[in-house]
Amino acid sequence: QVQLVESGGGLVQAGGSLRLSCAASGRFLSINVMGWYRQAPGKQRELVAAITSIGRTNYADSVKGRFTISRDNAKNTVYMQMNSLEPEDTAVYYCYGEVITPDYVGMDYWGKGTLVTVSS
Repeated sequence: QVQLVESGGGLVQAGGSLRLSCAASGRFLSINVMGWYRQAPGKQRELVAAITSIGRTNYADSVKGRFTISRDNAKNTVYMQMNSLEPEDTAVYYCYGEVITPDYVGMDYWGKGTLVTVSS
């Protein structure tokens, strides 16, 4: 089994910053893509940012220039630095990973989510 555990959410004023972290543990060979989705109340879950094992990144247009995703492959951890936060960024943020199991099967795993609240 694989576990993804997020940390770093909280309450911040508009214009402030937060850094999210997500650490993967368990039995797997590697993690191809790690990233973050978010879900605001009454809205669908959406991709925020993703990063491959070789560092290629992808961002939602709404966060480009404000959020930066990075990862430490040795620690199986992904980070997301969120700057210039806006009330519209308020959501539960979910970490995910495309994991290669010991049986060479690709599987997606999700964290339980961490709440980010941006006050105006």
